[in-house]
Amino acid sequence: MALSLTKVIQNARKKHTATVFFLHGLGDSGNGWAPVTEEMSYKLEHVKFILPDAPIRPVTVNGGARMPAWYDIYALSNVENILKQRSDDEGLLMSVASVNRLIRDEIDAGIPSNRIVIGGFSQGSAVGITIGLLSEYPFAGIIGLSGYIPLKEKTFTMATDANKNTPIFLGHGDRDLVVPYQIGKLSYDLIKSREYPVTFRTYNGMGHHSSQKEIEDMISFLQEVIPDQNSEKI
Repeated sequence: MALSLTKVIQNARKKHTATVFFLHGLGDSGNGWAPVTEEMSYKLEHVKFILPDAPIRPVTVNGGARMPAWYDIYALSNVENILKQRSDDEGLLMSVASVNRLIRDEIDAGIPSNRIVIGGFSQGSAVGITIGLLSEYPFAGIIGLSGYIPLKEKTFTMATDANKNTPIFLGHGDRDLVVPYQIGKLSYDLIKSREYPVTFRTYNGMGHHSSQKEIEDMISFLQEVIPDQNSEKI
């Protein structure tokens, strides 16, 4: 079952030839990342940014409080229990289906999947990585910031070959106390062990947030995987 999601849209500054979907973290909204993607758009003028809003739902780890969440989180993770911990697979896959609906709309509007990048931060990163690995569409790239693979090994039993050669950029701060750095590194190791072309960047001293250096690295990655076609000669 897919839900109809609200979203923030930042149109390309010139002719639109590529689209980036970026999913926010727990308790946030698309507006939370809008200033970052607006800053990025000055160097990616051909890119349209779509920032979906997660549905409002109770979150167990926060005492059942209702907040924007891509899926429920039952307990805080650490390296020892991340592979064994119970996860909200149903909620996660519902969010995957809901974002996939937006992606299909973008493809139907004329942007080919190989000019689309799916990415996100924290819980949004977990959903974005899952979408990329499970999708039947070959994307231009996948971005995961301060995130992890929520379904762990199960993800790869469901994965398609569509993005087996799609570049993946992962970034994580080594002072992250919310999604510990080691969990991000473990997720990278899992992806790499399946022979995906994945890059992992460590940001020294960074906690559970982004940084100017990480944003610059993300811009460089996007310039590589979805270069500006407006300047190409015909």
